[in-house]
Amino acid sequence: MSVGLPRKGTRIIGGGQRLQWNWSLPCSYAGKQIISGKTRLKGPRLKTPFLLAMAIPPLPQLLLLLLPLMPAMQAQPGPLGYPTATVPSSWTNSPSLQHGVNFTDGSAVRALLLSNLYEAYQGPSFAAGFYCAPPCDAFLFAVYIVNADSGGGIVMPRIGMPQVVWAANRGRPVGEGATLSLTAAAGLVLRDADGSLVWSADTSGEAVAGLQIARSGNLVLLDDKNVSVWQSFDHPTDCLVPGQILAEGMVLTPNISTTNFTANDQLHITVRDAGLYAYAGSSPPQVYYPDSVRISFSDTKPKNGSSYVAFINGSLASSSSPDSDSNELIHLAPPRSLQYIRFETDGHLRLYEWQNGWVVVQDVLGIGDCDYPIVCGQYGLCNDGQCSCPSEETSNLAYFRPVDNRRINLGCVPLTPISCASMQDHQLLALSNVSYFNYVDTTADLPQMIDEESCKKACLQNCSCKAAFFQYFGNYTSQGSCYLPTQLFSLQVNQWEVTHYSSSAYLKVQITQSPPSPSPSNSNGTVNRFTPTGKRRIGAGAIVGFTVAGVISLLTVIIITLVVRRRRYQNRDDADEFGEVPGMTTRFTFEELKVATGQFGKLLGKGGFGSVFEGQIGEQRVAVKQLDRAGHGKKEFLAEVETIGNIHHINLVRLIGFCAEKSHRLLVYECMSNGSLDNWIYFRDANRPLDWHTRCRIITDIAKGLAYLHEECRQRIAHLDIKPQNILLDDNFSAKLSDFGLSKMIDRDKSQVVTRMRGTPGYLAPEWLTSQITEKVDIYSFGVVVMEIISGRKNLDYSQPQENVHLISIFQEKARNNQLEDLINDEMQIHKEEVIRMMKLAMWCLQIDYNKRPQMSVVVKVLEGTMNVETNIEINFVAVAPGNLDNDGKLSSSAPLLASHLSGPR
Repeated sequence: MSVGLPRKGTRIIGGGQRLQWNWSLPCSYAGKQIISGKTRLKGPRLKTPFLLAMAIPPLPQLLLLLLPLMPAMQAQPGPLGYPTATVPSSWTNSPSLQHGVNFTDGSAVRALLLSNLYEAYQGPSFAAGFYCAPPCDAFLFAVYIVNADSGGGIVMPRIGMPQVVWAANRGRPVGEGATLSLTAAAGLVLRDADGSLVWSADTSGEAVAGLQIARSGNLVLLDDKNVSVWQSFDHPTDCLVPGQILAEGMVLTPNISTTNFTANDQLHITVRDAGLYAYAGSSPPQVYYPDSVRISFSDTKPKNGSSYVAFINGSLASSSSPDSDSNELIHLAPPRSLQYIRFETDGHLRLYEWQNGWVVVQDVLGIGDCDYPIVCGQYGLCNDGQCSCPSEETSNLAYFRPVDNRRINLGCVPLTPISCASMQDHQLLALSNVSYFNYVDTTADLPQMIDEESCKKACLQNCSCKAAFFQYFGNYTSQGSCYLPTQLFSLQVNQWEVTHYSSSAYLKVQITQSPPSPSPSNSNGTVNRFTPTGKRRIGAGAIVGFTVAGVISLLTVIIITLVVRRRRYQNRDDADEFGEVPGMTTRFTFEELKVATGQFGKLLGKGGFGSVFEGQIGEQRVAVKQLDRAGHGKKEFLAEVETIGNIHHINLVRLIGFCAEKSHRLLVYECMSNGSLDNWIYFRDANRPLDWHTRCRIITDIAKGLAYLHEECRQRIAHLDIKPQNILLDDNFSAKLSDFGLSKMIDRDKSQVVTRMRGTPGYLAPEWLTSQITEKVDIYSFGVVVMEIISGRKNLDYSQPQENVHLISIFQEKARNNQLEDLINDEMQIHKEEVIRMMKLAMWCLQIDYNKRPQMSVVVKVLEGTMNVETNIEINFVAVAPGNLDNDGKLSSSAPLLASHLSGPR
């Protein structure tokens, strides 16, 4: 019997005809099996008596005609549960839902659809509906496994705890009163109790007729011909169920915890080269599985098309094309009952099975405890499963301390944070017989660094490097492999008898300078001085003349020497400021970048400090930023290399390398194919304005990038030039912040920093007038950008009549007159309520008093729907004149500002 999962274009029910798809668990297939439409795997028959070949009976044609006319109602159980719903249907999350069950662990489900796996007796079955983890104050719309009897009733609340295998809104739970609606036009839409949109299934505009939970656990939206237009199997979260595939481009990410289902982006599993790969999230990501010594995928790498891994037939099997045979990658425990695989927050991939309770039957990756990247947290040292902080072997000096003394497995932090401004104070802490999990990735080492000393020197010359690891065999330290990670996870004691190699680790630490040696002095602390005596005095005039002449001559020599040296040093390659570290923040020669950009032939854009050109380095498209004036832009160049070269986040553009050669200053970035945001949001300049959901996602991406800079780095980083031109978009219109040339680092023990005014007119916060700023100047600029994205026009638009030049002034006036709807164009009227909520968030960010602006982490929570906008907002967004500062240096609001300085027009 063929068993499969429907994909777009697959007929599920043909009116009055026998089903073309027979739903059973894929472990019981024989011969070829259809997996997710086009994909086929081959394998032997598994004799598992609990897996029955069960088909869903067809609905009569008359019922199909009547269903669209029937009112929405709670699905009623039948012999196979209640697996389907038709449009229009709507469910409100409340205890009154018919199929609600509370479990003894504090969790609860409110099932909307359920597909029985067993017709004659009870057992685990797949259901879809609302779910909450203890203390049950927030709900997911999810697919989960529960125990059900033959009538579709959920049973065993004491031992059969619900197992969530897919969630739509894992990062944004909803509350009581949330609604799930199924309509022909919008498909499946989840809204919170206040009506805010939380999640929707992307059906690409195709009409929807029904919703079905399949026996395989696949949640499927169907059109009026019973063809799949969307399915949950195409959007995995942290689990795989039997028959499900993980294809190239799909990613598993663990939950933050067992009760917090938000995706933990620090770890992920994906498929490439027909193999399963697990990564620790950094830039570039660090591989911790597979172990290239024991597992080779060379014979399974795809020659054409993408590859995938399928959970099927008691194994994880790979294939590189729909018609090729599968290759078993990992053998799994033979199934005795329903199984599923979960990727968990500690980096383990575990196989669960129902055995009168859910139990772990296999640790799928099969690597040692210390081979997991977060087993002991960052900088933690793992030895036979025990964690400790690294320390110097030859002294009692301590450079690291535990994050939490009671939970050492949470990792360690340096006692003195590493500062790129004091690279002369960087040293390496030597740890013998210590290795790193990333050794399993044979492509991660630096082929140019084959001896230990070069490896150590390369790390010291680049601030992004956090440690130097040197792997070698025997005592041959002049011939080995060098690893220079930019983000450090758990270390491990090397077990030579197991690994058969030697390894040394050198952790970068910041030393504190000892006080300078005193000058020679006498007993009372004054500097010794030699006074000649007994000499005949020379005429005072001659002495003065000789002295003046000597001083002038000396000054002339000094000035000439300094000028010559300055020119000589300007022509050097700034080796003291930029270390060459191939494979990390790579240092390119100017000639290499000329070739890569085709003699700087394709201009992508031009900014205040330089031009950006498209280039190609190997297989990778890059964007090369060339500073026009090296003298003017050197500080900006240094700031950009030291700032973005040392931080990594999905919403920050990635720095690949740089060039510092004579007067040439160039930066090499990942190429963002959709360019900068300003090319897409100004309606008169864009052929197709972005839809509302894409704009919301872009705003959220910007907020997450700023939240990382402001709150998650060792020093707060103020970008200081947030504007659409510095926000880049990738293929999927995901936004990343770029251009850190004006950024400023702020120590966490300082509330403010004094700096000269910098940034772009139209986006500057009012406090720039005082020269005392915080990272909240970025939040004001963010508010301006949000309004530009909403309105589709620039803040300063001189093509408008004079009274309409300044967008924020118009916004302030409309807000005071309760006329925000006037700013919503016709295209956005359908999203009017959401647009107004976004405007109110912008108002909060545009507060004149920076103390009243929210932190960016709060902005992210508002955008994700877990917090509300502050209601006590002053409608006063436009700054005032410099003369109107009060005694505390705060801005009053009695007169307009000379707007050329801040967010107003010139």
